Amino acid sequence: MTWNIPNNNYQELINWATSNKTRIRKHLNLLKRMRKGAVDKLIHALHEEAFDHINCLECGNCCGSLGPRITEKDIQVLTKSLGKNEEKIKRQYLKIDEDNDLIFNSLPCPFLNTNVTCSVYHDHPRACKTYPHTDQPNQVSLLTLMLKNSSICPAVAYITKSLVEKES
Repeated sequence: MTWNIPNNNYQELINWATSNKTRIRKHLNLLKRMRKGAVDKLIHALHEEAFDHINCLECGNCCGSLGPRITEKDIQVLTKSLGKNEEKIKRQYLKIDEDNDLIFNSLPCPFLNTNVTCSVYHDHPRACKTYPHTDQPNQVSLLTLMLKNSSICPAVAYITKSLVEKES
């Protein structure tokens, strides 16, 4: 099922997902009864469909509201990209969160430009590259995250809306 997204109005999808959390949760819980492979196939197909209509580079909601986990490998890549040493990167851009993970020290992301572009796009952290995780294997284990992300990412909102409308 294809949803019309007039003028790339991603906010309409986000608003729909935000106001339909209970319906989304119900449908995501139904997916837990399906075989993992079937869930992956369904979500992955909807992921492809969503990204046929949604361009991440026009949105930036994730960059503005989420703090991705930063790995040591991410730091090494950023040192080359920014021409700074690891300690300077850690001091200037990172902090340790309540789970003892390294994350950016500010929101929005310190590399998000005012025109919603990423100043380190070709070298951005792995967590940014894999977001919103709807193309990853074992989607059943990511359904709670999908519910949360449906209020942030228009592609996830599209996927969840498609699931709800398909079953209704």
